[in-house]
Amino acid sequence: MDPVSHGIIFWIIIGGIAGALAGRIVDGGGFGILMDIVVGIVGAFIGGWLGGVLGLHLGGGIIGSLLTALIGAIVLLAILRLFSRGRRI
Repeated sequence: MDPVSHGIIFWIIIGGIAGALAGRIVDGGGFGILMDIVVGIVGAFIGGWLGGVLGLHLGGGIIGSLLTALIGAIVLLAILRLFSRGRRI
């Protein structure tokens, strides 16, 4: 496998973990493994953007990446749940 493939697999794994954790934190349940992965990956981008805007740096490596993705996924899920009151996404 080339390094690009390793990076993609790494982000899918980190995104899946972050999305699953965020689903448990925000409402007690996720949206299923595929949606949890998507939420986690999108959350990683949101977390990275928020960190840059706010001037926060959670560190590098796996733990820093996971925390960044987790915070972004929690923000994303909170927004999704806010707009989907009464409806299951």
